[in-house]
Amino acid sequence: MNMLESAEAMIRRAAKRVGLSPLQTENVLKPMYEHHFEITVRGVTHQAYRVQHSNARGPFKGGIRFHPHVDKNEVRALATLMSLKCAAVDIPLGGGKGGVAFDPRLYDAEHVEEVSREFVRGLKDVIGPEVDVPAPDVNTDDKVIGWMVDEYEKLTGDMTHASFTGKAVGKGGSEGRTEATGRGGVIALREYCRAAGVATEGLTVAVQGIGNVGFYFAQIAQEELGVKIVAVANSRQMIENRDGLDFRGLEFTKDALAAIEGSAQPSENILGVKADVLVFAALGEVVHANNVAQIQTPLILELANGPIDDMALATLEKRGVVIIPDIIANAGGVIVSYLEWLQNRADEHWSLETVNEELDTIMVKAMMAILERAQSESVPLTEAAFMIAIERLTNEGRDV
Repeated sequence: MNMLESAEAMIRRAAKRVGLSPLQTENVLKPMYEHHFEITVRGVTHQAYRVQHSNARGPFKGGIRFHPHVDKNEVRALATLMSLKCAAVDIPLGGGKGGVAFDPRLYDAEHVEEVSREFVRGLKDVIGPEVDVPAPDVNTDDKVIGWMVDEYEKLTGDMTHASFTGKAVGKGGSEGRTEATGRGGVIALREYCRAAGVATEGLTVAVQGIGNVGFYFAQIAQEELGVKIVAVANSRQMIENRDGLDFRGLEFTKDALAAIEGSAQPSENILGVKADVLVFAALGEVVHANNVAQIQTPLILELANGPIDDMALATLEKRGVVIIPDIIANAGGVIVSYLEWLQNRADEHWSLETVNEELDTIMVKAMMAILERAQSESVPLTEAAFMIAIERLTNEGRDV
């Protein structure tokens, strides 16, 4: 099953449990708007997308990714998940997602900048601080967002900087945004372990995906929870050290594994690593029917969007594997994006301590809600999170 099919299957199950009619369920699934256009730079044409799923709770919100596998179904699935994510953590934003189907690593900076600006030109009439507030995602960063903000301001005259989030700190960005998704995952794991009576000191953790999200998760979890990171993997290799990999004092780079000491193995071996927790922090659709049997961990933390397809999810849940779902676990990024948006609109700049306190408060409340719902309804955490999100989406302004 692809990511869209998996997301829709879970929505249908959760919608049935909360009593939605078939028509109401279809309205939850259906995006409000879909935009597809072409960007041509130096004779090379790239397909561009923006899906705006729901604005029932506030402006559309969601990242922009530059990746060769971007297509309509992926963007639609991610926009849907973003609506559910914002509702699950109870922030007043809707869901959107965008992307351009190309690999920016194959082009020079001038080409990537022109693609970024053309993306904004194609969407200037349907985005904005009170309409749709994009952010960075896979292969985009504060530099890309800086180009997009600049282009939007040239086209519209809006100078609030609230048109996009994920900006550089000196250009209206928020403190704590870089590590927000990883930090949010640490909070989610901490709260689950607290509720389950599991000590985090010495807890063994394997991390699939050691980009920004996985790196900061590993570093913060090691420092604040005392976990032992025993294996990490990127798309090229896995590094394992049963005595623990040390992230203390490291700075994130694209080649973070080079600074970590351990035995090198094929990247795919990360699925079968013996550990207490397996963290998915890369792209989606990693676990499926053909490899789900490899997983040995009793607890999974989804920091990627849709890393486990619906059939594999059912298999894992039958085996008693606990899954902390993506729409809660990786919400740290959108929460701090929301905090950045608030700061921009109020013309304020908050301290790192204030941002982290606000993030912690929102994440703790969300985790407590799904833990309580899962227990009261005798359902897995993923289903509990989707039930809460669907109820909030359908009760706050959208005609369902």
